[in-house]
Amino acid sequence: MSEDIKRVVLAYSGGLDTSVILKWLQQHYGCEVVTFTADLGQGEELEPARKKAEMAGVKPEHIFIDDLREEFVKDYVFPMMRANALYEGLYLLGTSIARPLIAKRQIEIAKMVNADAVSHGATGKGNDQVRFELGYYALNPDIKVIAPWREWDLTSRTKLIEFAEAHQIPVSKDKRGEAPFSTDANLLHTSSEGKVLEDPWDEVPDYVYSRTVNPEDAPDQPETITIDFERGDGVALNGEACSPATLLTKLNELGRKHGIGRLDLVENRFVGMKSRGMYETPGGTIYALAHRGIEQITLDRGAAHLKDELAPRYAELVYNGFWFSPEREMLQAAVNYSQEKVTGTVRLKLYKGQAIVTGRKSPYSLYSEKVVTFEDDQGAYDQRDAAGFIKLNALRLRLLGRRDQI
Repeated sequence: MSEDIKRVVLAYSGGLDTSVILKWLQQHYGCEVVTFTADLGQGEELEPARKKAEMAGVKPEHIFIDDLREEFVKDYVFPMMRANALYEGLYLLGTSIARPLIAKRQIEIAKMVNADAVSHGATGKGNDQVRFELGYYALNPDIKVIAPWREWDLTSRTKLIEFAEAHQIPVSKDKRGEAPFSTDANLLHTSSEGKVLEDPWDEVPDYVYSRTVNPEDAPDQPETITIDFERGDGVALNGEACSPATLLTKLNELGRKHGIGRLDLVENRFVGMKSRGMYETPGGTIYALAHRGIEQITLDRGAAHLKDELAPRYAELVYNGFWFSPEREMLQAAVNYSQEKVTGTVRLKLYKGQAIVTGRKSPYSLYSEKVVTFEDDQGAYDQRDAAGFIKLNALRLRLLGRRDQI
């Protein structure tokens, strides 16, 4: 197989793992490596990745560092949020939703530079290997995929560091000891797992949290905000128009300040095992609650309940890596149709780890004060209609009850 690989596009962060992978690909496959680093709002300086790639012999024209923040939120996060997708009822899919965009851009670059293969640094135990590779194959069925963690014998951090030192790959001081946990970050969230988090009985140490203040230390005064929606997507914060990435960035700042969006979860990985992770999704948590708030007054009951039935399936498809599958696209079409009138404003109160919807309004509201009032509705609703409605719904229950009395 190595003889067939002349050029490979590597998803490259510049960290220890992918720096070792870069050198390993050059040695093991004797191929030219093209690096791709995605700026998804992880909050890290990415230029060092360029310098490290150059030091490893990658041609300057084959080092790609792309700012994908707006595309990430507009074309991936927002469509998912329209579906109210939560994996296993809790997880806002921050890592999962980033993988298809990275895979898509890798395949685009592979086509641009005439690469034979793509490569990633996901381990053989996790979900990301599945997400990346399902994306690759969906977009280029004939692409070759190299997953070093499934091939090499560098099975520990110690061996990675030894390899790095033997090949003059810089190793930062914080990588020399045994890492207390691993993290992944983007504009939507930060995830942490492994080591100090592996025992699900142990409480998450406070030093693991990086995106939110401890709710106990958050301001003692609540803060009220508004989010405007148009056709299911957020368009403004406190009346000020924002691009998708700008809106999420500002909500992240608010969520950080008020300690919102922490989640300690034991989840079922697609590959079969359970894992414990700690997720921080400050802006996404606020946004998801606001989106449900505007849907409460703009979606018909039938549409809303059907969406609630579809949401777990949608979330599972995203979690398992099937973003580019026909079934996800079919669900997306239904979700998008449901959002045609999901327009209006939601007011929220942020306070010590919580975001609470305190008001919602819309020009397309289905809420009728005249019908629902406990005061005189002046004939808007005839309460006598309820008698027949109840009797028809009770008919089968009465027949069952009579039969069971025999």
